[in-house]
Amino acid sequence: MQTHLAPFAQALPEAAEAEAILRKCVHCGFCTATCPTYQLLGDELDGPRGRIYQIKMVLEGAPATRTIQHHLDRCLTCRSCETTCPSGVTYHRLLDIGRAVVDAQVPRPKGEAWVRKALAWGLTNRPLFTAALRVGQAVRPLLPKTLAQQVPPKEAPGPWPVRDHPRRMWVVTGCVQPALKPGINAATARLFDALGITLTPAPDAGCCGAVEHHLGENEKALARARRHIDWWWPKLHSGEIEGVVVTASGCGAHVRDYAALLAHDPAYAEKARFVVERVWDPSEVVARFEANLLARLGSVPPGSRGVVAFHAPCTLQHGLKVRGVVERLLTQAGWVVPPVRDAHLCCGSAGTYSLLQREISAALKANKLEALAETRGQVIATANIGCLVHLQSGTALPVKHWVELLAEALPSAA
Repeated sequence: MQTHLAPFAQALPEAAEAEAILRKCVHCGFCTATCPTYQLLGDELDGPRGRIYQIKMVLEGAPATRTIQHHLDRCLTCRSCETTCPSGVTYHRLLDIGRAVVDAQVPRPKGEAWVRKALAWGLTNRPLFTAALRVGQAVRPLLPKTLAQQVPPKEAPGPWPVRDHPRRMWVVTGCVQPALKPGINAATARLFDALGITLTPAPDAGCCGAVEHHLGENEKALARARRHIDWWWPKLHSGEIEGVVVTASGCGAHVRDYAALLAHDPAYAEKARFVVERVWDPSEVVARFEANLLARLGSVPPGSRGVVAFHAPCTLQHGLKVRGVVERLLTQAGWVVPPVRDAHLCCGSAGTYSLLQREISAALKANKLEALAETRGQVIATANIGCLVHLQSGTALPVKHWVELLAEALPSAA
């Protein structure tokens, strides 16, 4: 794609990156076939190709408009288009650059700006979020059904193993997950313990920055990234810990982007590259010790544990590019994991998207739950806290993180 960046765009730190991404796009349109918003709305401006052209126009000097901002806001950043693209266009990075430029030129209405700032502050403030959730859980029985579905019941975290192993890893606590589903990290610790790995909570550096990043609070998000690297790099570099595990694939995908986000920071660029090579989704670790896991679980007849409908989060399959691993692990452990129709499409959670783009999000959730129901699974499994809570609000079936299923299947002596 022929590109001529305007002088202001040429001065951006990401100018070369943006130009390279734009030049890779050949306008083939394969991406539109796998874009959830294009499939739902049928508008070229609400598909990756259309959004790329809008960003290109702005970077070449056309004035940004509220309409362009609106179409960029509608993107889920699911990255399904990246999986489909034959030219290897890293669309999400161009979207990051384009959104920042458009937001700098187009002030948002005060009400909208306030909501976004409130979400960025409230969701990343763990004590505040936890307190608000506990109030909601206390009055949950009194709430209308539609509202009560949005408030998950309070859960106990379950035991954390105390055995010490030579292999050591940290697990990221997260910002909303400890309040919403405290059992996920504890279940991961029990699963890793059975594999001979000591998993302990990473030093608490707060939110990974994904929420602020996707809401346009880019400097705050970068500050959080640097804070995490400051905590993790010394222990990873010294070998005291082998890696950092992130049980929410949405957070994991963002942390893996630290190297790209800090590429122009001379103090952090190299450290960021070192760190992200040692940040793993739990499925990547468990897959390395699959034989160990199966030995611990013991021999069970294939399919004897029941049917699981697995929803692969976009951040897992398109962001982290982990595909088919969880399904294989669950199948090997004795579950039936049928294929899910349109498994590549987003469920509509996408971080704060479900709060800011309610109609599109609700439609995508309904489509996803319908596809999952077709598998006749007794439980829905997923790999991201946002997807888990989002899907649970629309179904009576239990929705769990896949590590919880494996941890529950372990013999008590494991």
